Amino acid sequence: MVGGTTRRLPRNACTAPGVTGVLLFIKLLSDVSLFRSPLLSNLYCLVLFTGLLATPACKSTVAEPAAASAPATTVLTGSTLIGEYSTATLAGRVQEVPLAGSLLRYPIRVYRLTYHTRTPEGTETTASGAVLMPVGAGPLPVLSYQHGTLEPSSERQAPSYYATGSDVWSVVSVLASTGFVVSAPDYLGYGASKALPHPYEHAASLASASADMLRATREFCEQQKLAVNQKNFLLGYSEGGYATLALHKLLEDKYATTLPVTASAPGAGAYHKTAFARYILGATQPLNFLSSYVWVLRTYDRIYGLNRPFTFYYQEPYATQLQADPFATVPSQQSQLFAPAFRQAVLNNSDAPLSAALADNDIYDWKPRAPLALFHGTADDYVPFFNSQDAYDAMQQRGATQVELHPIPGGNHFSAAAAYTLGAYAFISQF
Repeated sequence: MVGGTTRRLPRNACTAPGVTGVLLFIKLLSDVSLFRSPLLSNLYCLVLFTGLLATPACKSTVAEPAAASAPATTVLTGSTLIGEYSTATLAGRVQEVPLAGSLLRYPIRVYRLTYHTRTPEGTETTASGAVLMPVGAGPLPVLSYQHGTLEPSSERQAPSYYATGSDVWSVVSVLASTGFVVSAPDYLGYGASKALPHPYEHAASLASASADMLRATREFCEQQKLAVNQKNFLLGYSEGGYATLALHKLLEDKYATTLPVTASAPGAGAYHKTAFARYILGATQPLNFLSSYVWVLRTYDRIYGLNRPFTFYYQEPYATQLQADPFATVPSQQSQLFAPAFRQAVLNNSDAPLSAALADNDIYDWKPRAPLALFHGTADDYVPFFNSQDAYDAMQQRGATQVELHPIPGGNHFSAAAAYTLGAYAFISQF
């Protein structure tokens, strides 16, 4: 059940055998405070459940013609070596997870890259990200890792800081050591572009910043004479899942021959914004994450030039409080937060400018050509499961032959993160 409505799973939806056992095992690990780095527990699970790598999935291997690609231009503007780390050092970062260190194969070098990209308004700016390079290996595939939501107060958790305890410092470093060059964009609003507001859940700029970081990473590999092959994998969860699906679409639309997608595995993204908005504004149950939805609304109001007063969207005293502090505490009942006229306009689809903004960020209804696996917890009350279900259904209806849906039974937005990483790693390891 999602929001009181039973969601239908397609007859050929895939759930890997033994996922219940994996989830129980992961729960034990997550109870030992491993949620901050879900991949760690999954890498351990991967050692124990390597049979998942060979699990058949609902997909076809029929190739489809590629679209024309964009002309090549240079985007890389600078690089700084952060450090080189031995496998022993990397193992020390995951020593609380038995056997995780056994997956480490290569030392890695970590660099901070800066590169050209564009803001949502079309202005050229400088952005940043981290690139993690295995030492002594090659030719290597490249993996674009899109991180999840970071509030401005968590700026230093962005990839280019390579901060102790961050996902890139721990779990993504382990992933790189297994044999991937990892491209990890900060996104706009963090790192080199932290003076800009982060375009939260804005599909076009998340995708373009990630694509330009991927281009910069390949340019940097060429400079460093590190051999890379043509494989490009895409991973990300939550906002990172949304960014990953948007990136997949952009690469197939614009960079089909220069940056071909080998496979992507987004998790728990809010792909169907139009339906999501109606879900939020029609909810009668408490919603514990309304502050995130307020951030999305604020982003769209700015980027699409709606420029409405806070009282248009919110009731008092929250309109005044949010104007003073965009991350002020809000109630869990949407009916207490949002202005009644605004709620009705969304539910009746009578606010044309806002409807257009939401539709511009719907990324569920298109036809991917490369293999795609959608992972999502069925009990997710932050980003409801219907986002992935709707994407799978729409893509199937458009004739996509290599799209899979992987429900994570009973998983919420946080407990499913570990199972996602296990499944995503297993999925891309097939290609």
